[in-house]
Amino acid sequence: MQRTITNPIFDDKVTFLKTSEETNGEYTLLEIELAPKGGNPLHFHTCYTETFTAKEGQLEVKQEGGKSKILQPGESYKVAIMEPHGFHNPNDDKITFHVKLEPGQKGFEDSIRIMYGLAHDGLADKRGLPKDLATNFILAEMGNMESPAFIFKLLSPLGKYMAKKAIKKGKKKELLEMYCK
Repeated sequence: MQRTITNPIFDDKVTFLKTSEETNGEYTLLEIELAPKGGNPLHFHTCYTETFTAKEGQLEVKQEGGKSKILQPGESYKVAIMEPHGFHNPNDDKITFHVKLEPGQKGFEDSIRIMYGLAHDGLADKRGLPKDLATNFILAEMGNMESPAFIFKLLSPLGKYMAKKAIKKGKKKELLEMYCK
């Protein structure tokens, strides 16, 4: 598998510095190069922490209630399990930061590979999300991610039902075969 993947929608780059497999499940370590004004919406993880460390440029770690922390190069912030967060590049230049997931998360690693692969294949929307609702929920389950957003909570029962049916029909296996080999 490639160590570095790109998302053509956002011009982002993720490098897998250490995978869960390489650390015997202890952690996953990613380096992310984020385009100007890039980022992701608030979300939370159900079974792992994330530590963000700014490497080049300032990194904004968004928090619930419109709060945020600006990390300078060398500074870190650890997000607890179930803590809503997101990240954002508030700058006009690309930034680089590390994300350490503890314990390691192969499912998260695979979900990012799939998401970026779908973007390359034109199967993601302008927000970088899969155009297929069931696939969105399959990836959320793989990455142990949920959103505090009202629309997610509203769609969650339907999306999880659709994902379960799609998994039974082989969709998850197909996505893993296409993007994670």
